[in-house]
Amino acid sequence: MTDERLRDLHDHLVATGELPVERSASHYLGEAEAVVEDALEPGTTEAVVQRRVEQARELLSNVEETGDERADGHVEAARACCTELLDD
Repeated sequence: MTDERLRDLHDHLVATGELPVERSASHYLGEAEAVVEDALEPGTTEAVVQRRVEQARELLSNVEETGDERADGHVEAARACCTELLDD
């Protein structure tokens, strides 16, 4: 997994937190951001990073729409990052 792609994933999730998203979506997005942030900690093993990305993907699967078009775009980009990271 690439650090750059993991940071991109985190950046997209952080960006959703700066936008007016629906409450239920906000919960899942916040959780996804937290698990990806954990994966970015120095010294995190590859196995833990993979588990965190899988958790983020699962959390994102619960977000159908955010109520904000820009946030929806970040969610889609975050999903694509998860797919790319897990396919490596």
